[in-house]
Amino acid sequence: MSESEKHDNSVKTASVKGFSTTLRNADDTLLAQLGYKSEFKREFSMVETIAFAFSIMGVVASVTSTFSFPLVSGGHVGMVWGWLIPCFFVMAVASSMAELVSAMPTSAGLYYFSAKLAPPNYSALASWITGWANITGQVTLVCSIDFTCAQMITTAIAVGSDGATVLSDGATYGILLAILFCHGLVCSAATNVLARLNLFYVLVNVGTTVAAIIALLVCSGDNKVSTKDAFTLFQNNTGWTDNGWAFLLAFTSPMWTLTGYDSAAHISEEVAGAQRAAPIAILVGVAGTQALGWLLFIAASFATSSVADLLTTTLPLPMGQLFFDVLGKRGMLAIWSFIIVVQFVTGAAQGVDASRVIFAFARDNALPGSRWWKKMNRHTQTPVNAVWFVMVGAAICGLLGFSTAALSSLAGASVIGLYVSYATPIFLRITSGRDKLVPGPFSLGRWYIPIGIVAVSWVTFIVVLLFFPSTQTVAAPGMNYAVVIIMGVFVFASVSWIVSARYWFHGPIKNIDDSSSSIEGKEL
Repeated sequence: MSESEKHDNSVKTASVKGFSTTLRNADDTLLAQLGYKSEFKREFSMVETIAFAFSIMGVVASVTSTFSFPLVSGGHVGMVWGWLIPCFFVMAVASSMAELVSAMPTSAGLYYFSAKLAPPNYSALASWITGWANITGQVTLVCSIDFTCAQMITTAIAVGSDGATVLSDGATYGILLAILFCHGLVCSAATNVLARLNLFYVLVNVGTTVAAIIALLVCSGDNKVSTKDAFTLFQNNTGWTDNGWAFLLAFTSPMWTLTGYDSAAHISEEVAGAQRAAPIAILVGVAGTQALGWLLFIAASFATSSVADLLTTTLPLPMGQLFFDVLGKRGMLAIWSFIIVVQFVTGAAQGVDASRVIFAFARDNALPGSRWWKKMNRHTQTPVNAVWFVMVGAAICGLLGFSTAALSSLAGASVIGLYVSYATPIFLRITSGRDKLVPGPFSLGRWYIPIGIVAVSWVTFIVVLLFFPSTQTVAAPGMNYAVVIIMGVFVFASVSWIVSARYWFHGPIKNIDDSSSSIEGKEL
C-alpha cells in the first residue's frame, strides 16, 4: 500500500471516528435536555440495536413455547389467523411507541413518556402506574422465557431417553434457577460485550427459524394436510362453547411473542444516534418477527396431521412432538438444540432490558432500596445490582411452575403488564399530550391520533381477554394466575401511592445540574 493510500485510509478512519463522536455528543446533549446525565457507554450501533429488538422476541423459540395456545383455540385456524390478525393491531402500538422513543430516547422509557404527556397534577401518578406495570411485565417476561427454556430442556431429555426420564416440576424449577443464574452473569457484562453478542443472537434466531420452516414443509412429505385444511380447518378444544371466544384465546401466542420491543427505548442511553436507531429497531424488529412467525405457523399448520395427537402428547411442549413426528428423534433433537439456544439468548436479551427498567425507575427513587438498584458497577459500567434484582424476582415468579397453568399465567401477566405500560403514554399522547410532544426524526404526523386510538382500543381488549382461563371449567391447579400477579402488584403500588409515594414521588428526577448542561431544565 502506497503512502498516499495509507494517508487516505487514516483520513477516512478519523472522519468516521469524528462523526461517531459528534453523534454521541448530540445524544448526550439531548439526554441532558431530558434531565439525565450520561452514565452508559454508547456502544450499540443501529444494526446492533435492531438485532437487540429482534432477538428479544426470539420468534422460533417463542412460537415453540406458545404453540399450545392456537392448537387448543382453533387448531389450524388458530395457528394461521390467530397469529396474523393481532399483528396489524400490534403494529399500531409499535408505531406509536416508536414516535415517542424518537422524541425522548431515555432508559426511563414508558414511565418518562407518561410523566411528560400527562396533565401536571397527574404527572407523577401516571408515571408511577406506568413504571410499576412495566416492571411487572418485564420481570414476569424474563421468568416465562426462562421457564419455557427449562421446559425445552426437559422435553429434549424425555425424547433423548425415549421417555424413560421425565423430570418433575421440582427438577424443572431447578433448571429454571440455573438458567436465571447464567443470565445474571451474562447480563452483568459491559455494554460493548452485550452489543456484539446481539449480532450472534439474531443470526442464530433467524437461521433457526428459517431452518424450522423448511424442515416442517419438506420433511412432512405426503403427510401434509391440504391447503384448505391448513388455512380453514377449525377445531375448538378449549371447553368454551362459543367458537368465536375460543378462537380469540389463540391471540395469546402472538401477543406473548410480540412483547419486549420497548427494549429499544430502555437501551437508548447505550445507543449511538438513538433518535433514529431506536424507532427503526422497534419497527423492523416487530415487522420481521411478525413475518417470520406467520410463515412458521403456516409451515406448522401444514405439517400438523392431527391436532388431537399433539394435544395429548406426554412431552411438556406440543411443538416438540410435532418436530419428533416430522423429523424423527435425531432430527428433532438437532433442531431442538438450536431452539433451546435461541430461547436462552432471548432470555438474556430480555434480562438486559428488564435490568435497564429497574435501573431507570430506581434512578428516580421509585423503588424500595433504590440506592442499591441504581448503582452502576465501576468495572462494567452497567447496573449489575439491577440485573440480580430481576433474576431474583423472576425466580420467585417461577414458583408458578408448580401449577398446571404456569405458562398461561406467566404469559398473561407479562403481556398485561407490558401492554398496559405501552398503552398509557399512547393514551396520554392522544389526549392531554397532543401539544406537549416535540417530534423526533420519526413522526406519525397527523396520523398519530387514529393510530393511537386503534392501539389503545386493542390493548384494552387484549387485557380483558388475557384475564380469562383457557378453559371454561377451572379448578385451582388450572386457574389463570395472571390476575393474582397483576392484582398483587396493583394493590402494592396503589397502597404505596396512597400511604407514602404521593408525598415524595414527583415523577422523573433530573440528575444533571446547570454546570453540566446549559440546556438542563427545559421542558419538552
